[in-house]
Amino acid sequence: MANGSRQAVWEFFGAELKRRREEAGLTQVELGARVFVSGGYIGQFEQAIRKPQLDVAQRIDEVLQTDGFFERLWRKLIKEQRYAEYFAHAAELERLATSICEWAPAVVPGLLQTPDYARAIYLSSNPFATDEYIEEMVGLRMERAQMLKDVTRPVYWVMLHETVLRVPVGGAAVMARQLDHIVATARARRAVFQVLPFSAGAHPQMGKLMTLMEFEDAPPTVYTEGVLSGNLLDDPAVVKGVRAHYDHLRATALSPEASLALIESAAEDFRRCVSTT
Repeated sequence: MANGSRQAVWEFFGAELKRRREEAGLTQVELGARVFVSGGYIGQFEQAIRKPQLDVAQRIDEVLQTDGFFERLWRKLIKEQRYAEYFAHAAELERLATSICEWAPAVVPGLLQTPDYARAIYLSSNPFATDEYIEEMVGLRMERAQMLKDVTRPVYWVMLHETVLRVPVGGAAVMARQLDHIVATARARRAVFQVLPFSAGAHPQMGKLMTLMEFEDAPPTVYTEGVLSGNLLDDPAVVKGVRAHYDHLRATALSPEASLALIESAAEDFRRCVSTT
């Protein structure tokens, strides 16, 4: 299903939600209260601005007595989308965010990966995949990264553990270019980077990737990822706790200037490895 036709089906989802909600005599706020989201969220679902998660679609069916209609439509859309199910909703929110704060303990975040780095990551996870599949996945990742070049791009703050700079994903030449890309992104003022050095020792969120997203007209959300799984968390207490951990990491990390110097030094180390082989 092409991206345009997929969006048209989400718009149909929203139009049907609005029609059936009104037939039930419920306002957006009233329906939201019954399915445990805000009335503003219901409005955004109806306008196809945001996509509901599966449990919300199921609760909508229960409240509106639609015999599984919205769950079936949701499953059809998710099945035919281009991202893994556990990441798809996060990818949609990423495009709507006004601010994104990432913590990357082991791998360069997807929005910052070069094609060669992304290709090495996908090959390591899919050693028997076809070249066509790998290139399709790399293309999708590069497409996501275009948002950082948009005029309306979000404020983007990235925390990297020094591990990210040292593991030679794809080899020394690929890593040198990847780190150069991060530096260029910072120099173009498209993102702010900080590095948590090995010397920092133990810290909050050890080994746990997380992304904090803020929006113009919706509550902030946290995305965390595990093995072939992802979680979107919007409970205010949870988000507040994650924000506190992120602030702790920022206070412990090197300054943005020192971080760029370390990234440049690591890139130069990889270039020296290339020149001596």
